[in-house]
Amino acid sequence: MNDSITSLPKTGIRGLAENWRSDLLSGFLVFLIALPLCLGIAMASGFPPMAGIITAIVGGLVVSRISGSYVTINGPAAGLIVVILDAVQTLGQGDAMAGYRYTLAAIVVASILQVLLGVFRAGKLSAFFPTSVVHGMLAAIGIIIMVKQVHTLLGVKPEASSLFGAIGEIPHSVLYMNPEVALIGLLGLILMVIWAFMKNPWLKMIPAPILVVAMGFALGQYFDLDHVHQYLIPTASEILPQHQYTVGPNFLVAVPENFLAGFYFPDFSKIGSYEFWIAVVSICLVGSLESLLSAAAVDKLDPHKRSSDLNRDITAVGIGNTVCGLIGGLPMIAEIVRSSANINNGAKTAWANFFHGAFLLIFVALFPKLIHEIPLASLAALLVYTGFRLASPKEFAKTLAVGWDSFAVFVITIVSVLATDLLIGVAIGIVVEFFFHVTRGLKWHNVFSMAYHVRQTDEDTYHIAVSGSAVFSNIISLKTMVSTLPEQKIIYFDLSDSDLIDHTVMEFIHHFAEDYQHAGGVCRIMGLDKHRAYSAHPLAARRKHAT
Repeated sequence: MNDSITSLPKTGIRGLAENWRSDLLSGFLVFLIALPLCLGIAMASGFPPMAGIITAIVGGLVVSRISGSYVTINGPAAGLIVVILDAVQTLGQGDAMAGYRYTLAAIVVASILQVLLGVFRAGKLSAFFPTSVVHGMLAAIGIIIMVKQVHTLLGVKPEASSLFGAIGEIPHSVLYMNPEVALIGLLGLILMVIWAFMKNPWLKMIPAPILVVAMGFALGQYFDLDHVHQYLIPTASEILPQHQYTVGPNFLVAVPENFLAGFYFPDFSKIGSYEFWIAVVSICLVGSLESLLSAAAVDKLDPHKRSSDLNRDITAVGIGNTVCGLIGGLPMIAEIVRSSANINNGAKTAWANFFHGAFLLIFVALFPKLIHEIPLASLAALLVYTGFRLASPKEFAKTLAVGWDSFAVFVITIVSVLATDLLIGVAIGIVVEFFFHVTRGLKWHNVFSMAYHVRQTDEDTYHIAVSGSAVFSNIISLKTMVSTLPEQKIIYFDLSDSDLIDHTVMEFIHHFAEDYQHAGGVCRIMGLDKHRAYSAHPLAARRKHAT
């Protein structure tokens, strides 16, 4: 174990001197992935395209220097599109620019709350949300992204303002798609799908998003999207009558030629309104939850198995988001897709995140005209694919495998988010999860309090005996306690006296045991033979046999 510790990459200036080659290369490759995604996420959020670039630059140049993570990439993410777009539309009441500036103010306030969460070590609060509710929230976000972006992909602007109205207009958009624009979008989407199944390691080194953008750029030039013109596609079909289509620069990304013209400042004049504080809570809740979950997931991908300081990380993200809100950027999170690419490209330290931000700054400062030539349909293709990944049939199948109860919470959360909004939908999912636990014997005094006892039997051995009900709402104390246990010891989780254990707790104990053993310790789970699982899944919820 000592050898592995001494072989860990250095951090700070010494880490830069030691690993600058690998981090510089990875930062460049991540920059290629981030550029189109930042533009697309910003536009889908109702922000100017440059807002996404600003966020990634701040995430790289500022947050990478103060965060508690090692190979995480910070930037705008698809998961926040729904929250930001709703804030822009609600606060702006039809005025997109006013809504943008009001939302910037909400981001600043939400970011200050994020900083406080980190300072008061509230990173552990992410454990309060049941796994099925979190997955349902993300799947609902994926569905909303697909519904909103499929119209842009087809070159049609929907008339409906509501989500279900946009869903109802999809057949109309398919029927009356702008063929040239739709060709750009559909080919981009097909390319993303093909690249996902590509096995050749050399080809996989080329980021799929940059290929989609390059192809869109070439087709945009071929179709002369720079200039407004009309074209006619004759047809003999009565269903599809002959139609004249218009294309022009409005199908391309609009960015200012001067980089400094992309900065905007927040408007705090609605800080006293109910809608403003709903936006603040939504941005803070979803952003913090996604960032914490993503940072923890990235740690599992890190070949050196380093553990991020999540409280420091959420503080750094909060500081970065405060800066973004003050100068016109989107909020950022620890982004898992770009972080995964960063690790696969050989990044060793947080300097890779810094370099990715530096490359973005250089590119947008020197080549804004190239960004303007990117078709909106290409960015929509990236977002439709991202949305599908969040709400793919695999996500439904994985949740169903855990148990019908988890699947029910998952689906109800999705439907609730689609029918209401993100906060209400998540709250409904949590209430349904509580309902299942109460019907299975959860006592009210156990709702927020887990009963456990820690006993040290010798210098190297700890026994953790859990009794009563162990569910998502009372896991925080257990999670806090195990984080204080010394490394490289022997730990036994004794669950024989627990009446009820839910999937969230089972998953946490399982992952803790895996990580602890990987760090050189021993961790065993005992007493589950006295319980009946609610499905065949090894981490399914379970209840103690009646005696």
